[in-house]
Amino acid sequence: MKNTFTLIESGIRDVALGENVTIVAPCNLYECTIGEDSFIGPFTEIQKNVVIGERCKVQSHSFICSLVTIGNDCFIGHGVMFVNDLFKKGGPSGNPAEWQKTVIGHHVSIGSNATILPVRICDAAVIGAGAVVTRDITEPGVYAGNPARKIRWCI
Repeated sequence: MKNTFTLIESGIRDVALGENVTIVAPCNLYECTIGEDSFIGPFTEIQKNVVIGERCKVQSHSFICSLVTIGNDCFIGHGVMFVNDLFKKGGPSGNPAEWQKTVIGHHVSIGSNATILPVRICDAAVIGAGAVVTRDITEPGVYAGNPARKIRWCI
């Protein structure tokens, strides 16, 4: 029996980069936009139709799927996962028309290993490590848990 496979190399292609962007290889970035003075850590995937603002830091092992917009001055911790497919039919949808957008405001910090479903997060929110954001966050504060709930105001 002959094994067959398709090898798709990871890398950086068709990325619109602002001035002074730092990318630590290896990464898989394609058809996305990254604003000036931003940092992208290693082992990160940023898919097409993602927009990352200026002065953002995306730490290692994070996955930012299609249709995510991140504002300026944001921090994305290690291993943060963004989701755009809610498996509404019991499994993954191969149809991008069924995927949903996520919008992250300015000055948002998302702690390591958080999972962000298709939501809107307002400016100046802090998402705790390991939190699962299942609903829109409409007022600044610190959010933690599964599902994420506001635990206090920002200082």
